[in-house]
Amino acid sequence: QVQLVESGGGLVQPGGSLKLSCAASGRTGSIYTMGWFRQAPGKEREFVARISWRGGADSVGARFTISRDRAKNTMSLQMNSLKPEDTAIYYCAASLEIGAANTRDYDYWGQGTQVTVSS
Repeated sequence: QVQLVESGGGLVQPGGSLKLSCAASGRTGSIYTMGWFRQAPGKEREFVARISWRGGADSVGARFTISRDRAKNTMSLQMNSLKPEDTAIYYCAASLEIGAANTRDYDYWGQGTQVTVSS
């Protein structure tokens, strides 16, 4: 079993930044891919970013950057230039598969952390 705990959510103004963290514990050696998903009210859970747990570079997107620290068993999501449409509950997830990108491919989930972008 793998346990995941997110932190770092909160209220931020449009254009602001926020960094989410995910702490993994348990059988972390079985993980191949870690990911972030989000779910806004009335919408389905959607993929945000993923990273290989076992090696490789951080994944950098236009506004979001995902990174990991294997020594600390943590993963982070740096979010910049936030928009109101980024408002959602953000979930950390772990997969036992390589390159997992769909919710059904992830085996373990955190409880989620709320991110609200509003002025």
